[in-house]
Amino acid sequence: MTRAEVARCWIYALIALVALVGTQWALVDFLSSSGSLGDLTKGPGPTFTLIDLLAVAVAATIFMVVEGRRIQMRWLWVYVVLVFTVAVSVAFPLFLIGRTRTLAAARDL
Repeated sequence: MTRAEVARCWIYALIALVALVGTQWALVDFLSSSGSLGDLTKGPGPTFTLIDLLAVAVAATIFMVVEGRRIQMRWLWVYVVLVFTVAVSVAFPLFLIGRTRTLAAARDL
């Protein structure tokens, strides 16, 4: 991998780490404040956010599957599972790391 690719992977990893800590902290805070799933859609603000993130998650998943198959990424299904079990903000940067490494490995052969 080139230095630029390595740097890009580190940036993606930092984004994924910050997203993981942030989303899980918010989830624990929400669950400990006796929040219910119904609270996620009460009012226009939360509904907008939910629809927006769901649309991004679906679009990112489609891209990950199509691109991952195109370049024959290993463990592609893990990224898709992470989108819907952890957060798209964690899964997508991890996918980009895997994509960068796969492309670099294919180029260096």
